[in-house]
Amino acid sequence: MKIDNSVKATGGLPSGEGRARSAKETPKTESASGGGERVELSSLSARLQQMESTIANTPVVDSAKVDEIKQAMSEGRFKVDTEKVADGLIDSVRQMLSAQPAKA
Repeated sequence: MKIDNSVKATGGLPSGEGRARSAKETPKTESASGGGERVELSSLSARLQQMESTIANTPVVDSAKVDEIKQAMSEGRFKVDTEKVADGLIDSVRQMLSAQPAKA
């Protein structure tokens, strides 16, 4: 089982305050009809907003799974495969190290 920490992976997403600041800094263009201003967001900005919405609607914890594990622990049925846990940790560290930019 791989440990997935999707919450920390998106730590760079702007909060509501950051979005407001970004919108102010976005270049404005005049629309063809009437001289009003129109803001155009980049595709990256739109994708970040879509990802933020998806994350906001995703539960952080699967309560049913937590309850199931608690029950198994209290009954002595929960067994930890330490080799599998160690392999998962090593894989996670390898992924983090490979994702870091090379230092000069």
